[in-house]
Amino acid sequence: MNTKNYALVTAAYWGFTLTDGALRMLVLLHFHERGLNAIQLAFLFLLYEFCGIVTNLFGGWLASTKGLKITLTSGLALQILSLVLLSVINPGWELWLAVSYIMGTQALSGIAKDLTKMSSKSAVRVLVPEGDAASQSGLFRWVAILTGSKNALKGVGFLLGGVLLAGIGFQWSLRAMAISLGVVLVISILGLEGDLGKSKQKTKFKELFSKSREINVLSFARFFLFASRDVWFVVALPVFLSDVLGWGFAAIGTFMSIWVIGYGIVQASAPALVRKKGNVASTAASTLAWGLALVGVTLAIALGVQLEFNLTETILGGLILFGIIFAMNSALHSYLILAYSDSDKAALNVGFYYMANAGGRLFGTLLSGLVYQWQGLSGCMWTSSLCVLIAALTILALPRKTVSQGTS
Repeated sequence: MNTKNYALVTAAYWGFTLTDGALRMLVLLHFHERGLNAIQLAFLFLLYEFCGIVTNLFGGWLASTKGLKITLTSGLALQILSLVLLSVINPGWELWLAVSYIMGTQALSGIAKDLTKMSSKSAVRVLVPEGDAASQSGLFRWVAILTGSKNALKGVGFLLGGVLLAGIGFQWSLRAMAISLGVVLVISILGLEGDLGKSKQKTKFKELFSKSREINVLSFARFFLFASRDVWFVVALPVFLSDVLGWGFAAIGTFMSIWVIGYGIVQASAPALVRKKGNVASTAASTLAWGLALVGVTLAIALGVQLEFNLTETILGGLILFGIIFAMNSALHSYLILAYSDSDKAALNVGFYYMANAGGRLFGTLLSGLVYQWQGLSGCMWTSSLCVLIAALTILALPRKTVSQGTS
């Protein structure tokens, strides 16, 4: 394990994630305050998610041919540009112009986010040696640490966004984040190796779409797994907390940050939690079991919200439990995609897989605004239940064999 490169990649991903979480909360709360409804807020993020789909597909090819340093630093640079452009928005602009401008800057941010994420996840596969059970166990551990810590910091970013918005305002918050991320970019350019993750063989264009059955199955499941989260998380929940429960910016940012931080901690702990329960982390049966558990929890939340049963407790308690089980599902999925990939093609497979991830987020984001506007939070939770069920049942199509016994 090349600890220096792993540390640099992780630090860059951490720095980006803080700004990404804060930016999401800043945009959501600032423009909800300006009068945008749930559907309009969802549209602010559609280009962000759509650009992620394209970026993951072609970013994997670029990383495979040019190296992960290029894609990682490009992602950081684009995020800085997005923050700077958004910071010059004029409060006096007409609402339609402001929304169009924000969608454009969010498109840049979406490209940046998925370039950075794809590069970081692929780097773990490249940096962890192949070949034996111990290395496979290490792969699960390292990818869980990277993913879990990223999500915990994204939660901190949500809190940071709410605090910055209340403290120094929208524009100065964006400028401060751009300067901080610039420092991370300089360190990454100076420290990372130039050929990290570069494929030893020439990558053909058709390889962008020609994947193994395992990769295709996991990608399909990932689409619906993340749609199940974002259909209530992106727009519906913060608007519900504000409009129905009367929460302020700081309270909304705090709850959502605690949710994501806890989610990240569980993800990082996934290898130990799986071993403690005696499961084999890389088997389809283990992943299916966690998926079905998530189905049960989501259905229970949907029913509780529909019946308005102790509404605040049902939503907050239920979504905390949802986050714990969702984190285990996500960690197992993230491990399996790398376990099914050799290091030479890791960037291509991870790019394709996270293209499906971005597609699920786009689908969930759109539904979050539309379903909430028509059917409220209960409608979003029933939709989430259906998406979780599809994701869980898709895992049945994976080969009924253990990828590696090293994670047991």
